[in-house]
Parts: sequence; C-alpha cells; structure tokens
Amino acid sequence: MNTNASLDGRLEATADPDASESRPAIAVEGLTKVYGDGEDAIRAVDDVDLTIERGTTVGVLGPNGAGKTTTIKSLLGLVLPDAGSSEIAGVDAHQNPRKVYRHVGAMLEGARNVYWKLTVRENLEFFAALGGQSVSGARDRHDRLLEAFDLAGKADDPVNDLSRGQKQKVSLACTLARGTDVVFLDEPTLGLDVEASLELRRELRRLADEEDITIVLSSHDMDVVEDICDRVVILSEGSVIADDPVDDLVQVFETQAYRVTVEGPVTEATRSRLDREFDAGDWTETGDRTGFDVILTDGDALYDVLDVLRDADLGLVDIDGHDPDLETVFLEVTGRANGGDDA
Repeated sequence: MNTNASLDGRLEATADPDASESRPAIAVEGLTKVYGDGEDAIRAVDDVDLTIERGTTVGVLGPNGAGKTTTIKSLLGLVLPDAGSSEIAGVDAHQNPRKVYRHVGAMLEGARNVYWKLTVRENLEFFAALGGQSVSGARDRHDRLLEAFDLAGKADDPVNDLSRGQKQKVSLACTLARGTDVVFLDEPTLGLDVEASLELRRELRRLADEEDITIVLSSHDMDVVEDICDRVVILSEGSVIADDPVDDLVQVFETQAYRVTVEGPVTEATRSRLDREFDAGDWTETGDRTGFDVILTDGDALYDVLDVLRDADLGLVDIDGHDPDLETVFLEVTGRANGGDDA
C-alpha cells in the first residue's frame, strides 16, 4: 500500500442532511436479544448500552458466543432485537433500516463480501451503485481507494485472480466505496502479510482522524486493536463487562509481568508455594534451568518471590519484566486467564 497515495480529502458522504451532526454516530440503549424459549432460551445480548461518538474507532472484543455478532447485526438492522433501541447517525436502525444504510458500510465476512467474477473496479462501482451513486460521480473516490490500497495496477483484473490479501483489500475498499460515515469491520487484516497489515492499520487510523469516519472493529488480533482503536468494548455472555480507552484498559490491572529463570530443578513444594502465593505458571525446564511466569499486583511482591527462591536455595539467573498487553487484560477481564477456549 502506498501511504503517499492515501485517501486525501474528505470522502464524500451519503449522509442524510436531516440527521443531526450533534448526535453520536451510534447510540444503543437496553439492547436485548433472546433465542429460544423457556429453559433452552439463550440470551445472546443482555441489556447492552453503548454510545460511540463520531470519528471514534472502537474495538468490540469477547470470547466466542459473547454476543458480538448479534450486537453488530442488530445495529445494522439484520437482527430484530426483543427489546431496546439502536440509532446510527440519529436514525433508528429498526424503524428505518433503509435510511440507516445510507450512513453505513460493513465488511462482516472478509473477502466473501465481493463478487469474484467482477473486476476490482467493477466491484467498487457496483457497491457504490447500491447507494444510488453514479459511476462518474464515484470515480475520483474509487481512484483514491485503489491507490491507497495498492490496487491501482489490479483495477481491471477479476477479483478471482488476486491473492488472498489483495481480495481482503478489495473487500475493504468496497466497504468504503460509498463514502459512508460509519464503518463496521470484521477481521479487516485477515490474510494480509505483515507489511500490508501495518499499512492498513495506518490507513484506518487516518480515516478516523482525518475523515471523521466512525469505525467499529472486531478482531482477534490484539495488536491490531491496540494500534487502531481509541476504545475497547468487551462483551461476555451478552453483556458489556468493560468499556474503556485502550490505554486505560491495559492499566486496569496495575500489574507487572515477570519471567523468572533459576538454576536447577524446583521442588514440588516450592512450585506449590509459588503457584499459591503468586499465581506462578508456564513452567519450563531447559537443561539445568527452570523458568516460570508471575504477574504481580504489588511492586514489592517481587522481593517476596525472591525470598521464596532464597529459602529454597535456588540461584537466580534472570528476571525479565514487561507490561501486560491487551490480550493479557482481555483474558483477565473475562475471567479466563487460567483456562478456557480461545477468544
């Protein structure tokens, strides 16, 4: 992707002029969705409240079955909730979904959003036409998108002939083809190589910062969430259990993580004590050395760990300290740090 050819200038919006600019981009109150009846009922979304201001990038995280997909589809009017309300750009998503669609672009299933037999440019034109835009009226925006996502040289190629990463870029470009002011993205960096992923992160941040586009992002890649998002909303069992700026969320647990390496084997008694008092884990043995992790909420607790090692006559080889990243916080917040399925 050529960052020098990023989407300069305001992406032309199809926003309804009647929508109040003072309203949040997204406003959700008491959103609830239940599948089934009686004892078999599943409360997929449970009384969710959420407000997202314009030009904000928000990551929606949670383990499988947390309610992420149902919540997002409810916002898009694809799922009818049992209770609550949701508005996008001041428009009720359930009473007037057609009007909401003027404001929203969505990439929910990666490259499967596009038509592989059409060329890259034909896909852009098709999705723009769905929003009532003429080919000529959208040409300049599409040229900027093709340049920004390093697709200009592939504009006349069928999508089916492209690599997986290029297809992902086409899908994202099509999501932005109408110049909407709210965008929902599901795993936008899936299938991209490292360089393309980094370029895409920068472009998404630029869209929010310079184009005032609101981005709601769902991803299992915690690095992507940390790089792109202003806020993180974590769902568990249909409820919001955390809603904080990314930096604040990482600092929710004022902890320090350490990797400790000692000389010699560690007895079961000492392991049990370290596990019990400091939640030690990830034990490894390499040659005549033993390593383990501890996460400490009190800075002085490290000295207590060293006292245990001294009592056990274990020689200290190395201590490597690092701050917890978003993935560590996510596991802690959802109560799944000690086991469970992957998020």
